Amino acid sequence: MRALNKGNIAIFKPQGFLDGTNAPTFMTIEDIQATEKLKVDMILVSLEKVIFFNKNGLDIFAKLLVSLRNKMHITVGFCDYDATKFDTIMKFYHNDINFSLFKTAEIAALFCGTNQSKPKDVLLFNEDASQRSSMAIELFDFGHNPIVAQSQKEFDEKRENKDLYYAIIEDSFLGLFGSKIGTRVTGNAVIYSLNNYLDAEISSKFNPMYHTNSLMVGFRLFIFDAYKVVSMNIHALNFFARLASSAAEYNANICFVGMTFDKTPEAFKNELEDSGILFFEHMDDILLDKEMLETLGASSAAMVKQKRPMNKVIISELPRFINATVTTMEMMTNSKAVKDTVVMQSLVSENAQKSYASSIGFYGDMDGMLVLVFPKDIAKKSCELLLGESTDDEEEILDALAEFVNIIGGRVKTLLSEQKISVDITLPRTYQKVSDLLEVMQGKKGVQVNLKFDQDEFIFFLTR
Repeated sequence: MRALNKGNIAIFKPQGFLDGTNAPTFMTIEDIQATEKLKVDMILVSLEKVIFFNKNGLDIFAKLLVSLRNKMHITVGFCDYDATKFDTIMKFYHNDINFSLFKTAEIAALFCGTNQSKPKDVLLFNEDASQRSSMAIELFDFGHNPIVAQSQKEFDEKRENKDLYYAIIEDSFLGLFGSKIGTRVTGNAVIYSLNNYLDAEISSKFNPMYHTNSLMVGFRLFIFDAYKVVSMNIHALNFFARLASSAAEYNANICFVGMTFDKTPEAFKNELEDSGILFFEHMDDILLDKEMLETLGASSAAMVKQKRPMNKVIISELPRFINATVTTMEMMTNSKAVKDTVVMQSLVSENAQKSYASSIGFYGDMDGMLVLVFPKDIAKKSCELLLGESTDDEEEILDALAEFVNIIGGRVKTLLSEQKISVDITLPRTYQKVSDLLEVMQGKKGVQVNLKFDQDEFIFFLTR
């Protein structure tokens, strides 16, 4: 089955059943070799004529596609499916997807520059805020005008005037960034979800590297959503006690919300409270209490064990970090970056009171932290696209800034993967007060690059 060329896209069109037994017959070694010679920006597998598929069948194609992406450095994925097929794929992979999904080949073309004759008005919605932001930035980068709906209700209202848009994007997924992790951030609190019976398996389900890197980035409040927890045993108790002990080294706080002790010994709660864990009945008791949220999540200086020197590996990849940051910033601000100074030092910000900041951690084949300090005008301008309008609401700007930095982190991850360097990234930590960031970064040395966008100073800081 040879790929069909459609502009800058090569599309494979299997038919019938994809169940893992016949998939190899659809894409042979000769087909792959022929595709590698094509000069395309994207390779897709169309599901239009596929009657049935299971995860085994998709896995075979996904692995072949990813191998082509790694060799050719292009976008790969699936297209031409209905809402049912989309939901099925998402359930198969639980959002842990390293390929893209486009509802139609025409929508895919918007993401690879084949429709650049003139800007297109494109209505866009995805329940995942990171996906909404990623798609909006990619569309904007290709010269289009994305109209981003912030809710399902807003999307439904706007799509009624479908003649206003060149395309309406839903049921699509960008697998370029791969930054989605099984947690969420609200108001600089990391929220983990727990359910059912907690036992020794909690140790294998919990990602300690992600948690540690979140601490390094500056998160100091971790909330366990325990509304769906039935009970826990002594193994889970010991796990959380150890977690609380390590959190204390960073002056961090761990909270349980919604945990009942009908089937769990009350002594367990007493022991967890003795270890420093706080218990709340409702999530809103923390999230809607701004004073409480600020107190529990207050920044604090990192411990000595965090203060690791820069190494040759991270220094050698510095250009990729700078490239991902600068190209994204230039696109969003429509201004050219001018490099001022590059210095190995502790983080210094001379305009801290007029700036916001954000940090994001990465770990895997290499580990460290990327810190960005935005002048407030630059932050506001950078986030207008993601918000769909200009705003002076600091909370909205900081939320959009987190999504923006998350996209930069995803682009870094993609550039590193092209060098066969595998990393995962934390969710971003944003700072309304740069002084809080400077406290967290106290004593940590790294590479500081001072840049200017239209004479506004911008700081890039890479450290471990």
